[in-house]
Amino acid sequence: MAERETIIEEIDEETGVAWITLNRPERKNALSRKLLAELVDSLKALSVNDNIRCIVTTGAGNAYSSGLDLYDLRASWQGKRRLYEGGSAREIVTLLRQAPQVTVAAVNGWALGGGLVLVNGHDLAIAADTAQFGMPEIIRGSYGATATPTLFRSGIPFKKAFYIQLTGENLDGAEAERLGLVSKTVPEKELVPFVREFAATIATRHPATLEHAKIAAYTAMDLDNSRGLLVDEIISHRMRVYTNPLNDVEGYLQSQKGGGNVGYEKPDAKKS
Repeated sequence: MAERETIIEEIDEETGVAWITLNRPERKNALSRKLLAELVDSLKALSVNDNIRCIVTTGAGNAYSSGLDLYDLRASWQGKRRLYEGGSAREIVTLLRQAPQVTVAAVNGWALGGGLVLVNGHDLAIAADTAQFGMPEIIRGSYGATATPTLFRSGIPFKKAFYIQLTGENLDGAEAERLGLVSKTVPEKELVPFVREFAATIATRHPATLEHAKIAAYTAMDLDNSRGLLVDEIISHRMRVYTNPLNDVEGYLQSQKGGGNVGYEKPDAKKS
């Protein structure tokens, strides 16, 4: 594996969880071309690692990411831009969505512009209550390329999305959770331990189930209701090729006595 300089990888195949830490704390983890390229490379490698079931990203220091590195961005605007050029935030969003693993953003500090793009690209986002989310691009004369489509497809109310895009004002973690921009907020000091436990629990689930849960969710988001339901039936049949969701009914029901026990582990999950 090539040595990374701008990200730190912590790959634990025993628990099934991989952590990627954006590691440019002196620049608030600004997304340089080198960092983007290393993140793309890391996500591609992890996506084919059958022992990893959950991928977590976070930022070193006091920021998740302050956005695209403007010095790199200014240099790139001097040359011809290719529509499907690799090593971009857009490519990373695609990789996060297509990965068979569940992806979680552990958001500490600022998640601005391109940093917000990354958060929006994950399946789940857990934020510190002190986190700050925003799109400052409008202030410097841009509407927020890539950030705009990911924001408006994030499921938050249309006029709230416009407010974020057009004002450049930041939201704190609590407001981001109220809007549905993140899945949950926790006190800042609890962020890492909470996400470690959360990701480890996700990783106990059967990998085929996790992958098909993602496929079904994004299909439902992309299609109208009638076609979504039809394709969902196909997805359900595809999943059964890889796992039988009814092979331990007795064990599952026994685990649920008293109600709501999420600690049940499917017997064949660890064997896959």
